[in-house]
Parts: sequence; structure tokens; C-alpha cells
Amino acid sequence: MKLLEQLCQIHAPSGSEYKLSEFLLKYIEENKSNWKNQPIIHQGEDFQDCIVLVFGKPTTAIFAHMDSVGFTARYDNELIKIGGPITKEGIKLVGEDSEGPISTTIISKKIKDRDVFFANGRKINTGTTLTFDCNFRETSKHIQSCFLDNRLGVWNALRQAETLENGIICFSSWEEHGGGSIGYLAKFIYEKYKVRQALISDITWVTDGVHEGKGVVVSMRDSGIPRRSYLNKILEYAKKSKIPFQIEVEGSGGSDGNSLQKSPYPFDWCFIGAPEQNYHSPDEMVHKNDIDAMLKMYSWLMKHL
Repeated sequence: MKLLEQLCQIHAPSGSEYKLSEFLLKYIEENKSNWKNQPIIHQGEDFQDCIVLVFGKPTTAIFAHMDSVGFTARYDNELIKIGGPITKEGIKLVGEDSEGPISTTIISKKIKDRDVFFANGRKINTGTTLTFDCNFRETSKHIQSCFLDNRLGVWNALRQAETLENGIICFSSWEEHGGGSIGYLAKFIYEKYKVRQALISDITWVTDGVHEGKGVVVSMRDSGIPRRSYLNKILEYAKKSKIPFQIEVEGSGGSDGNSLQKSPYPFDWCFIGAPEQNYHSPDEMVHKNDIDAMLKMYSWLMKHL
């Protein structure tokens, strides 16, 4: 889990994915010689901070968003949310501005009958991004840290790269704050490689119908509804795999899959990921059994789709 810990410690809220992108490019360059197959790597200004890895003759793409939730410092240290982070008073935040490293905590004030959140301590440059202070913990059963959503999805994609024969792995941006990169990534992947099937490597929630330790989650729907014939194919292969999985049905939430569905390209997609507790907090927690099932399910599906 050393790689996952490294990923969780990188400052990369939505819009600032460049640091994680740089880490991934360096990791890929240093490790690809040990992979079963060598990918074509697409990156650069035409892809902004995103990265696309193409293996063999692909029929399916894995999408994993790089960004996390966080905050932007407004005037007088007021905090504006990036995505939907929790804002409990006393939570530790870190960042860096022209004056150097920042270590601060969230404080709350009542202004005109509404709660307004601020960074405590010294004056922070307006526009500075802040994220949760990473405290990575591992036990015999769990991984706990901020940003498992979606560094765990990125970790899964990197692990798939080790053995992938045919497929695409796409590291995307801005998912936590409404998307923005999927449109041009979908265009590139569909027009150049004729790929129109996708798996969304992301993290979902423990709920009354989804339990920790019971396997990876195959989502039937959230705020978006995938095409049923594609879901049926996914479920058929999942059952044949004998890998533990759970079925999720939710009416809210979303992912890169929603952006794919709204693109002008005929992508089929399915969100498949481990469930976590304490989402969008410094203490997100995932059961190791579910991580293992996620890793195995992606490997199985990429061989059979």
C-alpha cells in the first residue's frame, strides 16, 4: 500500500491536478518496463493535465479521476469549497502560498444567519488551494486516509496497467467539481480508437444496502442511468467471475460516467468501485476485502468485455 499512501499525500484538488499528473508520468516511465505490455502514452497540452494510456487493441476504457475535494482561500481567509468536502470545525488543512507552507484549521463563524468557514492563523494569499492534512492509516482490515476518493481508483488503474493486454486507461480531471475533461477525452478515445465501452474506477459509499467487506460495488444507477443492456453484460460477467460484488442503486451522486453519458459520443459506462465510510473527509475508510475484489473484478472484466 506504499503507492496508495504516496498518491493520497499529493496535493491535487480539482483544477490543480498537475502535481498528480507529474507524479503519474514519472511513475509510468519508471515502471512500464516491468509491465506485461508497453502502452502508447498520450499527454501534453492537448490533454491538459490528463493522461491516456493505450494497450494493444482496446475495446474498453477505464476512467479514473485524479482530483480531490478541497478549498480555495477567498478574501480574509474565507474558505470556498472545491467539490463537497466536509467542513467540521477543527479539521486540519495544508497548502502553500508565496509565504511558504500552510498548516491551518477550519473555524466557523455565523454571518447573517449562515455558517461561513475560514482558515485559522496567518493571512493566506487569495486564491490559494488547501486540502485535508493526510494521515494515512493501515490495519489488518482497513485503509483509512483522506482522498481515497479517488486515489484508490487511480491506484487500481495503475495496478491494471501491470498486466493489461488490450484496453485504455484514462486519468481525468475536475470530476469532484462538476467535470470538464471527459468531453474531449471521449472525443479522442472514440474517434482515434473506436472505443465506446467504459468502466469508472471510482469510490462509492457504504449505505443501508451496500456494506463494507462484502465486495466491490457494481452501480446500477446514481444521478445518471447507464444503458441497461450494457449493465446486464457487466452483471453476467461479474457473476461468472465468482468475485464478491454488491449491487448499488442510488438517486444522487455522480461520476465521470455521467459526463460520458452527456457527451456527444455513444459511450456505454458502468461505475464499479469499493465502498467507503466517512466520504469526503480526512478519515475516509475502505475495507481491504473490497479493495481486493475491486482489483480482481477490473482485471476480469478487462479480459472479457
